[in-house]
Parts: sequence; C-alpha cells; structure tokens
Amino acid sequence: MTKLADYAARSETSRGRNYPEEKPVHRDEFQRDRDRIIHSAAFRRLEYKTQVFVNHEGDMFRTRLTHSIEVAQIGRSIARALGVNEDLTEAICLAHDLGHTPFGHAGQDELNNCMKEYGGFEHNLQSLRVVDLLEEKYADFQGLNLTFETREGILKHCSVNNARELGDVGERFINKLQPSLEAQISNIADEIAYNNHDVDDGIRAGLLGIEQLLECELFRSEYETVIAKYPALVERRTIHETIRRMINRLVCDLINETKVNISALSPTSIDDIRNCDHALVALGEDTLEPSRELKTFLRKNLYQHFHVHRMTHKARLVIRSLFQAFAADARLLPHDVQHKMDEQDGINARYRIISDYVAGMTDRYALSEYERIIGPVMPGQ
Repeated sequence: MTKLADYAARSETSRGRNYPEEKPVHRDEFQRDRDRIIHSAAFRRLEYKTQVFVNHEGDMFRTRLTHSIEVAQIGRSIARALGVNEDLTEAICLAHDLGHTPFGHAGQDELNNCMKEYGGFEHNLQSLRVVDLLEEKYADFQGLNLTFETREGILKHCSVNNARELGDVGERFINKLQPSLEAQISNIADEIAYNNHDVDDGIRAGLLGIEQLLECELFRSEYETVIAKYPALVERRTIHETIRRMINRLVCDLINETKVNISALSPTSIDDIRNCDHALVALGEDTLEPSRELKTFLRKNLYQHFHVHRMTHKARLVIRSLFQAFAADARLLPHDVQHKMDEQDGINARYRIISDYVAGMTDRYALSEYERIIGPVMPGQ
C-alpha cells in the first residue's frame, strides 16, 4: 500500500466495532473486514443474483458478484492514486450490494411495495442489516461486527427517520456530514462500473447496437479512437477496448478533479473530510455530462427495453407471490425462519423476517421456491 495521506482513514484510529475484539494478527482491522465480507454467505449468494439479466439467461452476463469485484478493482485504483486506504475502499465496494434482492431493482421495488405498510425495503439499508445482524457465523455476536468506517461506507444514503434508528452510523445523515473519502470513492466506483459494463452486457444480449450507442459522446469518442487506431480489429475486441477506454477516461478525470477539490480544502485529517459541506470525490464538468448522458441512454434503451421489462414483470410476480404466501401462512417458511418469527412481537417485526428471507434468495432459488409453493412460473419472454 502507498503511504497514506493525512486525511485517509486509518485502521489504528478506527472508531471500532459494536462488539470489542482483540486486534487481528498479520492484518489490520479493515483487512479483517474485507475478509469477513468475502467469507460471508451473503457474498457467495451474489454469484446467483441479477445485475441486469436474470441469472439463468446466460453464463456470460454479469452478476452482482462479478459487479462487486469490478467495483472493488476500480475503487482500489482510485484510492491508491489519492493516497487513501485501499483496504477500506475494497471492503466497502465488496459489501455494497450484499442486501440486494433477487432480480435486481425490480425485486427491490416489489419487495418495497410489499413492505410499504411495515417499514418499507431499501437494499442499501438491507446491506447494513446483513452485516450487522443477519449473517450468523461467529460465536460472540450476530452479523460480521465490522468497523464503523466500513459500515459507514455501506450506508450510502438514508432518510433522517431511518438514520435515527441506526445509532452512530446514522449520525452523519442527521448532522449533514460527509463520509470518508474511501466511502465516497466506493459510491462513484459503483456507478462507473455498472454504467459501462451494462453497455457490454446490453450489446452481448443483442439489446443495444453500435449505431444507437454512437448517440452517446462518451461511447462515440472512444469508439472512434479505437476504430482509427485498430481498423482491422474484430467487433468483440473493439467493443471491449472501447469500454476499457471509457472507464479509464472516467477514472482519470475523477482522480484529477478530486485532487483539485482536496487541494482547495487542504484537509489535515479525516475530520476535515467529514466536516466539508460537499463531497470531494467527483467527476469534472466535462466528463460529468457525458456520463449522465450515458446513464439516461441506458435507462431508456436497456433498462426499459421490452425484453428486460418482461423479465422484471416476471420478477415482480415471483417476489409478490412469495411474500404474500409466507405472510398468509408462516408454516410455508423453513423452520429456522419460523422460529425467528415466533420470537418477534408485532406484525412489522414479523414481516421484516419474511422480507429478510425473500431478499436473501438468489434468482434461481426464488424461482424454485415459487414453483414448489405456487406452481410453474408464467413465461416471461
């Protein structure tokens, strides 16, 4: 690791864990966090959770697991260039989607509808719930008992009402403070990864065409550069080279702009970062607009494509039907989940247990549960 800047998060000055533990041997606190995340059941399940395309549609599409690894790679590169903590950045990046439902955002939206009267559902809050409570591996505590700094980074956004229920990790949303630079990096690395890699998956699925993508300045400028330099390159490699250059352009601009922002603030500690009235990790204006243009393009041409909409229609049906079936008859749930429900008082708490169970499913497990309990899934495409 490169020498840390004065304003970087440091393992030795961490605000600690909810349950005190002896210091780790041969690794620091943030490395321990990363390792616990990698070894968690929730992290393994990401292999079979949707990024854009449902898991069973093909082996070459990205999953939440491959996406999280790609985010971590981008995040570490940015952290290294800015002189902040790579291990903390990696831990946050790897954990940011642990609370995602099966079937991506469609699953999240439908589960939120199901939970509307009982506290709602939001995958970011669920990721924190996973690491704080739902993982069951250690003898001395529930969850993974991660450091404050990793938990802070996982919680990217939060309403003030929810923040009041979260203790120390919710305080910055009440007091309008910023998170660490490592957390800010993880947030933008996520967006850079999914925007650009969804282009790749969209082309691979045949839902996006080169002519369409040339409408976007970010794609067009890099594609034309690749074509001019490598005119004989086959299309598959041309696309990969284009997307590689798109990511590199965004990352380099982000690093340069953030260095300017840090220089203007002249922070001498992580507290200076937290007390700043705005995020310091940001794209420059010349790159921010093309990035927004690409995001808008993907929303219109990929995420709202009829093929994807058919998948999301099926996803909503599965999530809604499972939730309603379990709410109507808890005996359909596995015994350990039933026991958790028996320990709860009040319908909100009981429905939260059902929500936890459904959210923790993989795509294929949710489909198989639907077929076992309700019947064959209606064709979606």
